[in-house]
Amino acid sequence: MNTILTDKMNFPGVAGLPGLVLRGFRGVEDYSRMLACINGSKAADGVERSDTLEDMTNNYAHLHHCDTETDMCMAEFDGQVVGYSRVWWEIDQYAQQWTGFQVAFVLPAWRKKGIGSTLLCFNEGRLAQIYAGLKATAEIPAEMPGVYDAFVSETERATANLLEQHGYKAIRYAFEMVRPDLQDIPICPLPDGLEVRPVQPEHLRMIWEASNDAFQDHWGYIPEPWEEYQRIQNSPDFDPTLYRVAWDGDQIAGMVLNFINKGQNEEYGRIRGYTENICVRRPWRKRGLARALIALSLEALKHRGMTHAALGVDAENLSGALHLYESMGYAVVKRSTIYRKPLG
Repeated sequence: MNTILTDKMNFPGVAGLPGLVLRGFRGVEDYSRMLACINGSKAADGVERSDTLEDMTNNYAHLHHCDTETDMCMAEFDGQVVGYSRVWWEIDQYAQQWTGFQVAFVLPAWRKKGIGSTLLCFNEGRLAQIYAGLKATAEIPAEMPGVYDAFVSETERATANLLEQHGYKAIRYAFEMVRPDLQDIPICPLPDGLEVRPVQPEHLRMIWEASNDAFQDHWGYIPEPWEEYQRIQNSPDFDPTLYRVAWDGDQIAGMVLNFINKGQNEEYGRIRGYTENICVRRPWRKRGLARALIALSLEALKHRGMTHAALGVDAENLSGALHLYESMGYAVVKRSTIYRKPLG
């Protein structure tokens, strides 16, 4: 893990920074250094998040399609990690294409020195290697196209500019929406024959499977890996008593997987709950189930003392989700962009 990636990956180095070392991930000892990059970047980037060492440990224990020994790059100067990146990949079932994902952080004081471009170079080079390797071993079809993907908030202008300079194009948008209060929650009865039941431990695998089934005809559908759901279950904010899951006999018809991010609430001085993973499986759509589950979710968050609720949504969701959420009192507060570039 201590191999210098400038040798292994053929990096040109960063002009004007002869002391900068590009190296591999060293395991647990790097978590605190990575966390310092995240925390040191978020204010400058206008990104609200609250991470702990426990979160880092949990996240990296449940990675999917990511080998930390080869899929990460640490930028270090005089013993301080000033930036880092990581890549992973998935198959976009909706578009039938291979998608290489990436994330990178550079401390504000170290920006505009070529480090961001170097990390992007690593990300693209490593993803291209993975893509070629999967084709060579016939793990993906030879004709399957591949793309680089990056998700950027509208406040992350430096990242957006970097991507655009390297040929990435904005191809889709997502909105963060907030319901500013939990008053006047509409009464929306469940459709006949359906009921919401308390979530039991034996339901968790069924919930994961039903969620993947519900989203399979949505744009950009990538089945959520079981590792990701395990990560969620190991989070300190995991609380399935907040879930609202509708059943039709022994079948799950739809759900809203609500949660409260206590760390963010404390850090940003708010009392917010999240109504996320809103979905209805195809046989139960167009009956008002999503609206009913959202109303029940808002009541659940209000009962827990929350004063407002938030969610994320694809701006072009064909199911009409954006208009549904607006009718339930949510309003758009922020836009994010999905950037993509074809491999090769």
